[in-house]
Amino acid sequence: MPLLPLEPFVSPDDLLGDPAHPSTEGRWWVLHTRPRAEKRLARELLSQRCSFFLPLHTRMWRSRGSTLSSHMPLFPGYVFLHGDGDARWTALQTNQVARVIAVEDQRQLHDDLVRVHRLMVSGRPLTPEERLEPGSPVEIIRGPFTGLSGKVIKRGKGLRLVVEVRLLHQGVSAEIESWMVRALP
Repeated sequence: MPLLPLEPFVSPDDLLGDPAHPSTEGRWWVLHTRPRAEKRLARELLSQRCSFFLPLHTRMWRSRGSTLSSHMPLFPGYVFLHGDGDARWTALQTNQVARVIAVEDQRQLHDDLVRVHRLMVSGRPLTPEERLEPGSPVEIIRGPFTGLSGKVIKRGKGLRLVVEVRLLHQGVSAEIESWMVRALP
């Protein structure tokens, strides 16, 4: 049973829809939020009609015999804003932003966020990955993630595809099968 329903995590809905053609209007900004203020900031950006992406995952736990779930940020403390200087100023005026991180490589961040978004909308369980260790680069050739590239890590007896946001040195992983991947050179 979810404690709260899933709120909008990307606005507009097509912000990350076409990976081949990112919007040329505006740029990406990484907003480092005040502690536990990611969703509050996303609500305020939504009400101000600012474009943003707040990657979420479902966390489940047991309490008093019940299974509870909550939608938690994949990258705690970060919201990704897309827009011009006015959108950045709007975000700063919410008083939920501790600092703004400039993004030098706009294309790389956009590509990383498109891949994270694709993992999110797949409906598969996701796990946040912090401070990624070097792994084998692979491309998914079969299954729901066909065409994605990332690194493979072993977790327990299974394999996981890790998609990283290199700017943050963090990532997200989803469970995969060995028959789905092809090693990249």
